[in-house]
Amino acid sequence: MGEIVVKDLNKVWGIDTPDEVLTLDHINLTVRPGEFLVIIGPSGCGKSTLLNMMAGLDTPTSGLLLHNGQPVSGPSPDRSLIFQQPSLLPWQSLIDNVAFGLTLKGISRKERYRRAQQYLRNVGLHGFANKYPHQLSGGMQQRASIARALCLGTDILLMDEPFAALDVQTRFKMQEFLLEIWQGSGKTVVFVTHHIDEAIFLADRVVILTSRPGRILDVVDIDMARPRNVASSSFEHHRSIFVNHLRSEVTKAFEQQELVEMFDTSIK
Repeated sequence: MGEIVVKDLNKVWGIDTPDEVLTLDHINLTVRPGEFLVIIGPSGCGKSTLLNMMAGLDTPTSGLLLHNGQPVSGPSPDRSLIFQQPSLLPWQSLIDNVAFGLTLKGISRKERYRRAQQYLRNVGLHGFANKYPHQLSGGMQQRASIARALCLGTDILLMDEPFAALDVQTRFKMQEFLLEIWQGSGKTVVFVTHHIDEAIFLADRVVILTSRPGRILDVVDIDMARPRNVASSSFEHHRSIFVNHLRSEVTKAFEQQELVEMFDTSIK
């Protein structure tokens, strides 16, 4: 089961310094077991910070963050974080990359290779087991990263704009692939993106954050059957909701950045 509960969470960077910044402000959220939750918002609103705290790579300044009822106190094999750039080890073959987490758990070579081959097959990379990351396209590398997380037996996939660096066609295929892997798996996915269409295409629910400090502006249920047609009237209806929500927040984020740049210039 992969449930995450966020209770009255705050995050402040640079506490008690001139650079103190409130990044996330009173976040309350429950990520339901097995759901596909997308977080969207303007640049600098704390999306990645929130995801890193869910992964246990950072800690809240105040508030609670629970995984299956237990406080998140650090990284766990039950929560895998997948970044925008694939984090494969360049000196290891694909099968060794996918099996890496099992190596750390002390599982025998035969068993970890058996499992890794299974997940490589699931993501359509069975014939590339002995290839190295530099021999693969960006989309194939991200599929391998997902296979590694699944091979480890993770409950929750935390994904920080994993398809942002891909071309449009590959990005769309990766979105379809991710949904195929997720549906029926029982896994929970928390996915950060800047891309409105990506959020609508993937999500059960979308959390919209305000400009910094990030607060929850709205949580929108995407009540559309899958697969979703990006040209449908229903898709366009949801798109207009997000555009209307985000327009003013993006403007605020730009204004904040301009003020920071003016301040930095004035003190030089």
